[in-house]
Amino acid sequence: MLYVLRNSWALLLGVLLLMIGNGLQGTALGLRGSIEGFSATTMSYVMSAYFVGFLVGSRLTPHMIRRVGHVRVFAALASLISAAFILYAAAPHPLVWALMRLLVGLCFSGVYVVAESWLNDSATNETRGQSLSLYLIVQMVGIVSAQGIANFADPGGYTLFVIMSVLVSVAFAPILLSVSPAPVFQTTKPMSLVRLYRASPLGMVGTFFLGGVFAALFGMAPVFATEVGLSVKDTTLFVAAIYIGGAVLQFPLGWLSDRMDRRQLIFATTLIGVLAMLASAPFIAEPPTLLVLAFVIGGCANPLYSLLIAYTNDFLEHEDMAAASGGLIFTNGMGAIAGPIAIGWLMGAFGPYAFFGYIAVLFALISGYALFRMTQRAAPSVDETSAYAAVMPQASPVAVEVAQEVAIDLAQNDDDDTGYRDDHVTTETHATQSDYP
Repeated sequence: MLYVLRNSWALLLGVLLLMIGNGLQGTALGLRGSIEGFSATTMSYVMSAYFVGFLVGSRLTPHMIRRVGHVRVFAALASLISAAFILYAAAPHPLVWALMRLLVGLCFSGVYVVAESWLNDSATNETRGQSLSLYLIVQMVGIVSAQGIANFADPGGYTLFVIMSVLVSVAFAPILLSVSPAPVFQTTKPMSLVRLYRASPLGMVGTFFLGGVFAALFGMAPVFATEVGLSVKDTTLFVAAIYIGGAVLQFPLGWLSDRMDRRQLIFATTLIGVLAMLASAPFIAEPPTLLVLAFVIGGCANPLYSLLIAYTNDFLEHEDMAAASGGLIFTNGMGAIAGPIAIGWLMGAFGPYAFFGYIAVLFALISGYALFRMTQRAAPSVDETSAYAAVMPQASPVAVEVAQEVAIDLAQNDDDDTGYRDDHVTTETHATQSDYP
C-alpha cells in the first residue's frame, strides 16, 4: 500500500480534490434549492439530470479520448465542471441547474475514466488490487470531507460554489503534472442485456433497482434533509453518515460474500435495510434517529453494488466478466435516472418521509427477488465463486473492469493453490448456465 501511495500520491490527491468538489455539489444544491423555494419535485429533475449526463458520458468519453487523447479530454472536461459550479450560484433557476447537472454528470464520467486509466496504468499486476482499494478510500474520504466543508459557507451566497470550482481547478495540477501519457484507451464492448439477464437475472434486476436507491441516497438525500427542516450541520451529517456506513460495512460484507451463498447475503442485507426503516418509523423525526438510519441504509446499499457484480461473475467465464460489467453499469444507470424523478413525485404527493418509503420498497423488491431466485437454481459452491472486489457506484467502466481483473487474479491464484479448480469451475458454470428457468 505504501508503495502505491508513494508512486501515485499526486494522482490520488487530484482525485481527492475532485471528489470533494463533487461531494459538495449535491449537498450545496440541496441546501440552495430550499433557500430558492424549489419543491422536491423540481429538485428531483435537477438531480436526475446528473445521472443522465453520467450515462451519456460513459458512452461518449471513449470516442473523445481516441480522437484527442487523455490529457486534452481531462483538461477540457474539468474546465467545464469548474465553470458549471460557478453558474449554479450565478443563475439559480431549475432549468439552468438541470442543464448544468447534465453537463457536470457527463464531464465527471469522462474525468473518472481518464483518472482511473492513469491509475491503472501506474499499477502493476501485483499492486492493482492495492491501487483499487486506495482509490476507493480516497473517494470515500473526499465525499465525507465535502460534507464538513459545506458548513463553512452560506449556501445562499457564492462562496460555497466558488470553493467547489476552485477545488476542481486545483485538481488539474497534481494530475496533469505527475502522470505519464496513458496507454491507448480500450474498453470491452458491453454484454447485451438479454445475455446478461440469462447469465444472472438477480444481478441485472438487483442492479437496476439498486440504481434507484443510489440516486435517492446520493442525489435526493440533501433535498430530503432540507424538506424536513434539518439545519445545515444536520444535513451534512445526514449525508456523511450514508457514505460512512458504506465505507465501514463494505469490507465486512465483502468478507462474508466470499464465504456464503451470495443470494442469501443479498436477501439478508436488503431485508435489514427494510427492517431498519420500519423500526425507526416512530422516532424518525429525531435527528439522531435519522443519522443512525442513514448509516444503516448506506451500509446496506453501497456494498450491494460490488456484491451483485461478484454474484453475476459466479455464472460467467473469466473472459466475459469485463463485458458483463459494462451491461451492469448501463442497467444501474437506467435505474439511477428514474430514481430521483420517482422519489420527487412521492415526496411531493405524500410528504418528505416518502424518501424512506421509496428506498424500503426497492430494498424489498431486491430482497424478494433474491429469495425467489434461490428457488430457481442451486448456488455454486463457495469454493467455485469469483472473488469480491469493492468498487464505488460512481466508478467508471475503467474502475469496474479493473475490479474484475482483480477478482480474476484472485480466482486464478486460488486455482493455482488448489490445482483443480479451473476445470471444475468451467464444467460447473456451463452446467449451471444451461439450467435457466
